[in-house]
Amino acid sequence: MATTTSDDLRARRKAAADNCERWLSHRRVSVPDRLRQLAEVATDGETDSYGSGGEVAALEQEVAELLGKPAAVFLPTGVMAQQSVLRVYADRAGTGRVAVHGLSHLLVHELNALEEVHHLRIERLTSEPRQPRPDELAAIPGKLAAVTLELPLRDAGFVLPSWDELVVFAESCAERGVPLHLDGARLWESTPYLEHSLAEVAALASSVYVSFYKVLGGVSGAALAGPEDVIAEVRRWQRRLGGNLYSLFPYAVSAREGLRTVLPVMGDLHQRAVELSMALQSEGFRVFPEPPHSNSFRLYAPRAAEAIELSAVERMETTRESICGRWQPADVPGWSWVELVVSPATLEWQVDEIAKAFGELLAR
Repeated sequence: MATTTSDDLRARRKAAADNCERWLSHRRVSVPDRLRQLAEVATDGETDSYGSGGEVAALEQEVAELLGKPAAVFLPTGVMAQQSVLRVYADRAGTGRVAVHGLSHLLVHELNALEEVHHLRIERLTSEPRQPRPDELAAIPGKLAAVTLELPLRDAGFVLPSWDELVVFAESCAERGVPLHLDGARLWESTPYLEHSLAEVAALASSVYVSFYKVLGGVSGAALAGPEDVIAEVRRWQRRLGGNLYSLFPYAVSAREGLRTVLPVMGDLHQRAVELSMALQSEGFRVFPEPPHSNSFRLYAPRAAEAIELSAVERMETTRESICGRWQPADVPGWSWVELVVSPATLEWQVDEIAKAFGELLAR
């Protein structure tokens, strides 16, 4: 019997994905169709110039209003947005020490850019798969330039603090006189669990970063909101880092469309995630967190990653349905996990239909 290698499975997954006609989380759209969509939803006939004016300016105003901040700036990437604002805080404080969770995107996915590019010194609040506590902040001595919180913390399983925990942590930062920055790449998805508005959440922090290409479905891009003087300095870093492209309007058009069409259904997405978590557990899976804190959660299966990944690829090939990404080995031997993201496309499926589809992966 021929052995299926990891490279073989990756190639088969890609080929199967290219042939899929139905998607549970991330619907594929061809480039021509995407461009036609952008043309249909554009509302401003003026083209921005190096990020000034047109749809970009309109987007910045909308984000500032949604987050209740005096100003906002659009940037092509969240990496650039967060590095820029933390550099501003460091220069102002006269220290490069920044308190960050050990599983933060800033540390896990950015090739040590905070230290290599900006010479910031990282102080880890914790590396446990949970949100940090005020006592862990208090345990870091000396002056800090900023403290960051990722809401939700993706690499811990999309976990959020409770509203009361978030308030207490923010108060701890204020008492210490250090700016709190929210890594809100998925902040849009966090408000149903926190049961407070975007502006109420953002009011706890000095600055907030949000992303547009995840569940909102934008082409790319991010925004940073905060005090006018901080945003003005971030714009200077945007220029230094090459982020003020000649024109950014395609990104802004798609971001504004996401705010108009997807943001209003965040509560529905979270509710569907909770419903799915219960249905999938009845099929023999485990979920974390239970119940989900946002529209995304980790799904655990009592199968080795290689085995269930093969089942998933075979199902894609036969049904032309994409229900999950690539399965990863879990910490428990013989178990595996995958991220499950509930998007507007997920609402087109019935809960029992989804549970049955995943149950087939264990039955194969």
